[in-house]
Amino acid sequence: MGRAKAAARDIARLPGVKLAHAVTGSYDIIALVEAADLEALGTTVVSKIQGVSGVHRTTTNVVVE
Repeated sequence: MGRAKAAARDIARLPGVKLAHAVTGSYDIIALVEAADLEALGTTVVSKIQGVSGVHRTTTNVVVE
């Protein structure tokens, strides 16, 4: 859990990230990202979040309502 907490703190500091928390269960971290469009969301996830130390894989779910 220590590495997840550190990665969540780093993710939470990224532009566009509204929150990031270390959690239990299937995932280690859940983050809420706000972006103008899908391209901007992809850039944040691929170029920024996936570059954080300790992040090995991401799963993106888009809120539709």
